Amino acid sequence: MNALTRVCSAISRTLEVQGKPLKILHIFDHSLPMMSGYTIRSLSLLQEQRRRGWQTAHLTTPKHTLPGPSPERVNDLLFHRSARLSATAEKVPYFREVTFIRNLAREISRVARIEAPHILHAHSPALNGIAALWAGRRLNLPVAYEIRAFWEDAAVDHGTATEGGLRYRLTRAMETYVLQHCNAAATICEGLRRDIAARGIPEDKVTVIPNGVRIEDFPFSSAPNADLKVSLGLEGQIVFGFLGSFYAYEGLDLLLDSLPAVLRQHSKTIVLLAGGGPAENTLREKANRLGLSDRVRFLGRIPHDKIQEYYSVIDILVYPRHRLRLTEAVTPLKPLEAMAQGRIVLASDVGGHRELIAHGVNGRLFSAGDKTALAEAMLGLIADQGIWPSIRQTARAFIERERSWEQTTKEYSTLYERALRSHHNMPEHAKEFPVTRRRAKT
Repeated sequence: MNALTRVCSAISRTLEVQGKPLKILHIFDHSLPMMSGYTIRSLSLLQEQRRRGWQTAHLTTPKHTLPGPSPERVNDLLFHRSARLSATAEKVPYFREVTFIRNLAREISRVARIEAPHILHAHSPALNGIAALWAGRRLNLPVAYEIRAFWEDAAVDHGTATEGGLRYRLTRAMETYVLQHCNAAATICEGLRRDIAARGIPEDKVTVIPNGVRIEDFPFSSAPNADLKVSLGLEGQIVFGFLGSFYAYEGLDLLLDSLPAVLRQHSKTIVLLAGGGPAENTLREKANRLGLSDRVRFLGRIPHDKIQEYYSVIDILVYPRHRLRLTEAVTPLKPLEAMAQGRIVLASDVGGHRELIAHGVNGRLFSAGDKTALAEAMLGLIADQGIWPSIRQTARAFIERERSWEQTTKEYSTLYERALRSHHNMPEHAKEFPVTRRRAKT
């Protein structure tokens, strides 16, 4: 057994490298106490990795905008913080990105010398990955890169980029560059892995590590919070709801468009929208224009420790995502939380949802973008309440079997083994390759 084999075997069996616990330096776009789906996944994977006996260190980029000390302790995790870019750098396109990469690479090198990790693990977007590659070459450390979404597609939905435009193509090219040069890659679903493979990246370089939930955080079929139900005026109502960020691609406009048809047949129906985001004002205006002010409640952002209470008063969670490249490829986290605690899930049939939901088994699907189909699906669930217990039980079993963080994060062993093997087998001239000069040429 050679030295590399011993190292990789140690990862699987004892979580040690050369007699020491495996240590990973994670480079995150942002982290707690900022709240987002990104930070929830980050916290969950760190908790599971530590539970497995690995050591983790953490650095956030200048995109972490909440003021605080550096390092900062949050939830018993110590986060090193990168300094914000100067006002001048922030204003100049391209110079801003180059400065971001250079400064972050310097920060990664600084923190790595303090923390002494075995692996650098950069999480999307691509700028973080390029900075990790630069630092990894200097430090002679393997780099794992994790893609949670293609940010160029998200930028199209947010209106900050045009599909096929210059910014879109540059962002996509940077992402591909990182995938080509990292030692191993991970992503959150099969849709993203297919897109990565279409770029010519070998399939055996990419590990799928799906989103999951902490089972203990979401008790099954918890009784509705009676006081909250009364305060929101929900007694005797069928309650549909959405908890999350209000982006255009989430399709909440379609939910509002479908509601009048539902109310004509079932007047005791209410929609709760908890959260906020870029589409909030547009949604409020639409609700007023459709005369739905008394049937749609905008609850604002819910504190993390109160979310369970709001889930408990919602009968059916609705995820009406529009059909876009982003939604076809990316699986969301929120439906998993809903299924874990026995809520009925109704979702559009985009690719990201089809990876999670089997129609009529652990939830229901409707044709994306079709307000009539959504209204019919809502009315169908109201009429067919006898099937709700079966759907709830099946959904919970699916989460326990396949989508708990304990289950999904097992594949990090595969990711890190691939990174170590690739780094060990890489020719010396490749390890010393001047990435900065290659970057300058492109």
